[in-house]
Amino acid sequence: MSMTDQTVAVAAAEPATADEATAPTPARPSRARVVANRFRTGFAAIPAVLTDGAVLAFALWTLLYHVALPLDLAPSLTLRVWLVSGPALALLAVAVRLALWWRRRRRAARPDAVSASARPDAVTTSDGGPAAAEADHRVDSTAEAVATTPQAVPAAGSDNDRATDADATPDTVQRDPDAPEATADTVPRAPAGRMPVVQRWLTALVLLIGTGAAITAGVAGTPAGAGLSWWLPASAGLVAAVGAVLLTWRTWRATPPSTPAAPSPGAWQSAYALLIAGGAAVASLYLARNTPDDIYYVGRSVWVAERDVVPLNDFLFSENVLPPMASQPPVASIEVLAGALARFLSLPAASATWYVLLPIMAVLAVLALWRLVQRWAPRRPVLAFTVAVAFLALVCGPDAALGTFHLPRLYQGKGMFVSAVVPLMWLYLTRWFDDRSRRALVLIVALSITAIGLTTTAAIILPMLVGGAALMMLLVGRWKAALVAGVAALAYPVGAVAVAQLFVGSASEAAADVNVWTAQQTFRRTFEIGIVGVIGGLALWCGPLLARRRTPALLAAGGGLTLSVLLLPGVLEWLGAVTGISVVLWRVPWLLALPALIGLLCTVWLPTRLRSVRALVGVLLAGAMVTSFAVYATPMWSERSWVQVHTQPAWKIPEQRLGIAQWITTLDRPDGLLLAPETTMRAMPMVTTRVRVVLPRDFYLVEYDLESQFAQDRLLLTRFANSGAAEGRPTREQVAGALERLDVGTICVYSGNRFARRTAQRLGYTEFAERPPPVPDQPGAVTCLRRA
Repeated sequence: MSMTDQTVAVAAAEPATADEATAPTPARPSRARVVANRFRTGFAAIPAVLTDGAVLAFALWTLLYHVALPLDLAPSLTLRVWLVSGPALALLAVAVRLALWWRRRRRAARPDAVSASARPDAVTTSDGGPAAAEADHRVDSTAEAVATTPQAVPAAGSDNDRATDADATPDTVQRDPDAPEATADTVPRAPAGRMPVVQRWLTALVLLIGTGAAITAGVAGTPAGAGLSWWLPASAGLVAAVGAVLLTWRTWRATPPSTPAAPSPGAWQSAYALLIAGGAAVASLYLARNTPDDIYYVGRSVWVAERDVVPLNDFLFSENVLPPMASQPPVASIEVLAGALARFLSLPAASATWYVLLPIMAVLAVLALWRLVQRWAPRRPVLAFTVAVAFLALVCGPDAALGTFHLPRLYQGKGMFVSAVVPLMWLYLTRWFDDRSRRALVLIVALSITAIGLTTTAAIILPMLVGGAALMMLLVGRWKAALVAGVAALAYPVGAVAVAQLFVGSASEAAADVNVWTAQQTFRRTFEIGIVGVIGGLALWCGPLLARRRTPALLAAGGGLTLSVLLLPGVLEWLGAVTGISVVLWRVPWLLALPALIGLLCTVWLPTRLRSVRALVGVLLAGAMVTSFAVYATPMWSERSWVQVHTQPAWKIPEQRLGIAQWITTLDRPDGLLLAPETTMRAMPMVTTRVRVVLPRDFYLVEYDLESQFAQDRLLLTRFANSGAAEGRPTREQVAGALERLDVGTICVYSGNRFARRTAQRLGYTEFAERPPPVPDQPGAVTCLRRA
């Protein structure tokens, strides 16, 4: 019954009596050992340094980009300013930190120096009092102590891979600045080594309800769950989420504030995370997923690289002339960075995106996940991290599973948002609520700027994420900390999108409602169905009870409650009707760090003194989950995930389409648009902006009224070039009118499309180039005709 971290008792420390022998003063460690310890500590901090540094650097780039937009500065100039100012600010920060450290050291050397913590007025229990101002100083002092002290040895009862039990692992103790004074209405604490029986039974009940919700949610929509109403898993999940909130709230009140927030990662743990991150970076070069969204994202980078101009208007259907797509305001900066970097390095924009930025993003995304798992896992963090990575690698498929937004789509800002920003935001919020240091608050602000620089989806997901976390902080009386965190995390992204909408306008009603997803469909798209869906449901409704006590468990429960409310039938539909963003509301599960919570499922605690038994159970659970992913899900590298595995680094465009598009760019074409098969026209914006096509992507036509002549001409000519069934072919008169209205100068079709070739010739186009098929005597040859 006592398998969660919320029911593990906290042993009370017994003070030594006056007649007990005093432990001898330990000998001063040798210089070699001090150096070795500092090296291990520094190596263990590499994931934190890399991810925090990347957040600050990209936030600076996004700020510079947003400043440059109204000034109409060239992206190449903005990039040079960033490359100079970034290192300069980093050196300034290091110099300031060294100066503060030297100042503290000189103060400490004075004979009359008095510790701030010794003054009776230095600590207050009010939210936002002097204790919060001293939090950053305490963190810095802790870091110095760790840097010069050998790693503490875990307690005998800890599990393998350096257990991280808050009650078993020695660590620097940080006093909760908001800890309430003992009062009559404070939740009573259980005696050392025991927890209230009522809490144990309530925990078992919540776990039982959560398990039932997970099972019914997983089988809903399958033959086994035919006719099962979504109200059953949704309502049971909400009850379990509320129960988890109450249990974690009670544990927060009952757990001593001096409980360590989390131990520092070990050097070998960081080495393992870096190894996995390096493998992900290499794999990202060889995995290619052809995604229609690349037409916009990569196409925008190509425009910047070739023209050194940020396209504030439409660049797919016109030469930056037509009104921009309201669903894509020019707020995101990641595509502009890729384009400016490509111009700076004299590379094609696609190469800069897929060969330079993508491997870096892969490393950062994996390390972000590791840092959250290490902070939230009460024990066995390496095992939990391994399960989380396996979930991302093995659970993909053609739809919207989180794995499809990892390596295959990280270069798209939304992929990096859900894979790296969401875990880091939960991590930074955890740190902020634990110690309220200025550094944690700065990182929250920087991460919010980074988020909106990646995708405008941040303005939708971050309010839900931060709202769930702030709600839990309000429940424990941390209202000022919750308010400050909310403003820090939401002010810039929401403000940036609001300002952009004033100039660009809102998405059209047709574009906003092109797809409306129900709660059941939303769960199925992200969590999958069957046994994999059951595991995802367990992570959602039971995972918070497995997280480390106090802040991690509290925040995880808040996220679970928020998502459970959103998954009630009718909530998403109502939210879409009110906001007009139905097309993206299927992304609401992104607010939860689902891979991390799935990893926590293997950190269950058993009431036994046998460490080997606890470790074995964790390994068996991890093995069972990974096996389920491998057997019942679609891996990232499968063709069913629309992914091709190449033998060498490759662009994320099918080879034949890329070859045809590159061949067309070498032809001596007349002025005017290019009409080609749909797949070729989709590839062209990712190759060059110098060749304008009739229809880059039909999905974007919803922004310009599908019933307009503008849209109908493009759809008609695309059917003409695709060589479809005879009954769907347009007439010669229809083709002639559309060609004239759109000013089509070149027509390239497959040589087997005799109808298109014959019709074009009768309309005055002449053949001037032919590309042989990739395999002799096989289909695939292309013939191009130009206007006389």
